[in-house]
Amino acid sequence: MTNPTEIIPGLLFFSYYSTIRKEKVAFLEHHKLVLQVSGQFSFATATEKISMGSGQMLLIQKNQLGELTKIPLEEEYYQTIVISLQEDLLRQIALEEQIETGKRYTGPRNILIPGNDFLQAFFQSIIPYVRHPEEQITNSMGILKVKEAVHLLLHTKPELQEFLFDFSEPYKMDLEKFMLHNYHYNIPIEKFAHLTGRSLAGFKRDFQKTFGMAPRHWLQERRLVEARHLIETKNKKPSAIYLDLGFESLSHFSHSFKRKFGKTPTEWAV
Repeated sequence: MTNPTEIIPGLLFFSYYSTIRKEKVAFLEHHKLVLQVSGQFSFATATEKISMGSGQMLLIQKNQLGELTKIPLEEEYYQTIVISLQEDLLRQIALEEQIETGKRYTGPRNILIPGNDFLQAFFQSIIPYVRHPEEQITNSMGILKVKEAVHLLLHTKPELQEFLFDFSEPYKMDLEKFMLHNYHYNIPIEKFAHLTGRSLAGFKRDFQKTFGMAPRHWLQERRLVEARHLIETKNKKPSAIYLDLGFESLSHFSHSFKRKFGKTPTEWAV
């Protein structure tokens, strides 16, 4: 989640916007529980897109790459409350409640949570902290709120136990398929290795076998080829695509493009 207001350090966040925003999520390290207060929220990955409106709740699984779209609707601003369900705290809850943690979760990665009086009351109890961020609340209060959220989720959908308490590493997946779907995310090579279920050394070795070159070189080449395609066939402006393709700055993109194709992106578009 890009640049939300942090209400409780590392645990509770609030987004408030008056215009449409798109945010490329680099890497979701922890599960997220999202309450849509107003406006429309959507989360798109390489394989699915899920949306929700005011009053709905979404549980997003950790270890994902995706894009958020935040849309204010007529006569109302966009508002979202996000709770980060960090693994250390979930492990603590599992230990306290003697919850079995050995099973690997294989169900949907993103789940709309049906509303009920308990969950709605819980989120209403958080709103005062959101509306009065100047009031400092203790870290222990934040932990209690997260624990309450977990218990209410399990009360609402007991089958979420495997979702929340699966602490296994990502399984080893098809490297070529994953990278072709996710090359445009600007994340470290170490994160790509983790998401594909490999050590860094194993990732580099498998990558060389699959693509015939080192990961960083392939990523640069793939992004530049896609940039040229978008400029030539979609009439996209360089300033509109460089971030979506994983480049850190327009100047870096332009320099890399000219080095490969002999012209700057702007010259290529003419």
